[in-house]
Formats: sequence, structure tokens, C-alpha cells
Amino acid sequence: MRLRRVIAVTAAAAAAVLATTAAVFPGVPADRPQPLPALTTPALDARYAADSRMIAQAARAADRAGNQGLARALEALRGQHFLDFNPRGPGLAVEVLGDLARARRVAILVPGSDTSLTTFDSRGTASPGGTARALAAQARRIDPRAHLAIIAWLGYAPPATLSPGVLTSGDAEQGALALRPLVDDLARHGDQVVLICHSYGSVVCGLAAPHLPVTDIAAIGSPGMDASSVQTLHTTARVWAGQGAGDWIRDVPHIRLLGLGFGPDPASPAFGARLFDCGGGGHSGYFQPGSIALRNLADIVLGDAGRVTR
Repeated sequence: MRLRRVIAVTAAAAAAVLATTAAVFPGVPADRPQPLPALTTPALDARYAADSRMIAQAARAADRAGNQGLARALEALRGQHFLDFNPRGPGLAVEVLGDLARARRVAILVPGSDTSLTTFDSRGTASPGGTARALAAQARRIDPRAHLAIIAWLGYAPPATLSPGVLTSGDAEQGALALRPLVDDLARHGDQVVLICHSYGSVVCGLAAPHLPVTDIAAIGSPGMDASSVQTLHTTARVWAGQGAGDWIRDVPHIRLLGLGFGPDPASPAFGARLFDCGGGGHSGYFQPGSIALRNLADIVLGDAGRVTR
């Protein structure tokens, strides 16, 4: 009962955030992510500068509307490198850590439910921005010379934890449609692309996976990938799955019935993924500094499968 109350409060808060965001930036839901610019330093710098100006404008608009929480969250994003930003509707934000122009390997972090502009970088390692920084720091400790870039990708509108949308793949389908062009563009540039997919984000990755040019897909804290097995993902990528011993997602029925649910647990042996150790952490603990989950995820991102512990 305590878990249900916590989830209910979280969902109510997320719904309130989305409602106030829509009030500040009225109109249709956020546009599809912008096309990737040329992966050169001048072109990327121009995109980062343009999105920084847009973030500043959005922060001022939120402040004028009296939404101080959103204004503070947006102000904190200024000066970072954003490949895309759109404040309308629930919002889009795509942050880059590292030198994308010179990267040889790119990790895209796909977040799950209850993620919005307000929470993009406000919940430590439970938010996309904090997740990306924790993973980048761990990867640097392992290999300081790696040509790695990490993208915190809020390129779709995730559902609230307790909402009809979180039980279906509708929002995930929109996310998959938005994710595929980014991956394709990076692969055409010659980058090796890795998907790290948390919670409902693993549904997005499962739907995007068929024939997608990625080297690895890692699902963590997954409710299912809308697939019955690795084979039905139709991917040549290494598919990884991990689940913390304290993650409440293990108690969620992994079924698919009448359009509800997302099928088997990717962390079950029968699914056929490469299982890796995530320690005893909870649903938001996969990127905690010093954790075995974070170390294994960094090894997956760096392409060092032999170092990943099972």
C-alpha cells in the first residue's frame, strides 16, 4: 500500500507539471525533434547556441507565467549543449555530453515515465541530465581517452506513471518514430551507437529496434519491450537486460493482453538477453555513482562486453 501511495503522489505531481507546462507554452504538443545538423564543430556550436537562447526565452516565459519551478529548471539548463529543445506541450530536450563531432561511439539514454522539462535535470541521477553525467564520469574513469559522446534524449512525451498511457505502447510508438532518424544519422556518420533504455524507455527501444544500426541495446528496470524475445526484436545488436534487486518493476505483471502491457520481462532468462548484474538498487538507482549497475552500463557503452559482470 505504501508503494501504491508513493506512485500515486508521483503521478499526480507529474500530471500537475505537464498541465502547468502546457499553460505556460500553449498549443499543440511539442514538434518532432529537429533533424541532426552536420556533425562538425561549427555546426554543432551553432545549434547549441540557438537552443541555449531558446531555453533562456522559455525560462523567462515560465517566470512571467508564475511557474517558478519550471523557470528554475529551465534556467539550470542554460549553458549546456542541447541538440534540440522545444518548450511546447510536455516539451523536448536532447542534451549532449562530450564531443559529438569527434566521437566514435555514442550512447543515447532513453528515459521512462514521469520525465518532463521540469524533471530533466532536477532529480540527480534519476533524471536524464544527471544520468548522462554519471555515466560519462564512470566511462572517463574506465577509459579517459575514449572518443565517447552521451546523449540524454527526451525526444518524446513519456506518460505519467499512473495513467492509461503507461499501460500501452502508444507513447512509445511515437518515441520510436522520433528516435530512429537520430540513430540512423549518427550511424551514417560512422558512429557506433548504443541505446540505454530505462523503464518505459525500454518499450521505446524495443519498438525502434528492428534493423536499427546500433551495436548494443541495454534495458534496465523494464516493464517489457513489446517483444516476446530477443529474436522478435529483429536486431543484430547485443541485447542486454538488468534489474536491481530492489526495483519494484519486478512485481509488475509482465504480460500483454488486449493491448495492455509489454510482454515478457527482458531480465528473465527465457527472453534471451545478456543479463548483467545491477546489484540491490531500486528503480531509480541504476546510475548511482559507485554502483555495480553503473559500472556495467559504462562497460556496455564503451563496447567492452568482456568486463560486464553477470
